[in-house]
Amino acid sequence: MSEIATLHMPAISDHQLVQIVDSALLDATRKSGTWLACKPGCNQCCIGAFAINQLDAARLRDGLQLLTLRDPERAFKLQQRVAASLARLSPEFPGDVRSGLLSEEPQAQERFEIFANDETCPVLDPATGTCDLYEFRPMTCRVFGPPVRSEEGLGVCELCFHGATPEEIAACEMVPDPDDLEAALVKQLEQTTGASGTTIVAFALA
Repeated sequence: MSEIATLHMPAISDHQLVQIVDSALLDATRKSGTWLACKPGCNQCCIGAFAINQLDAARLRDGLQLLTLRDPERAFKLQQRVAASLARLSPEFPGDVRSGLLSEEPQAQERFEIFANDETCPVLDPATGTCDLYEFRPMTCRVFGPPVRSEEGLGVCELCFHGATPEEIAACEMVPDPDDLEAALVKQLEQTTGASGTTIVAFALA
């Protein structure tokens, strides 16, 4: 418990959210069976920048803090990748490079759609092909793979569910956060810290 005493977020509530989402993932994985191609080293989903909220960012920072205590060399290499990623991304970043927050202006959001689509997540260890902060990964990463419903319908990883019928895909649907606990926690954290908005992994760990 001493190692997590300095967490930057409401740790108990976030831990509850992580448990709920991970439980939903386990259930969806069980139902999906061989339709899911996800496995260690399969990291296509780690390519391309994506927006994360303040709760995700705080969780990642806490993960890096613990990694620094447990494996300083590994943490140092991760921070080197973060610095290199920031150097590449900052010139075209559609937001405020000082705060790392993405702009909410429509034009900036359009730019983000084509921003850094080939950028590898700095948390990905190129030697192992696995995530150095897997336990602390953002919610987007936690729900990637199984069918998850959005405004566009049920979305799945393009490597998964090959040959499955729409009915078979629907039977494996993952409902990650049925009570929308994440939204409440994000609001609570933003009110506590005064920082609000979305960012990307590299800026969260800068």
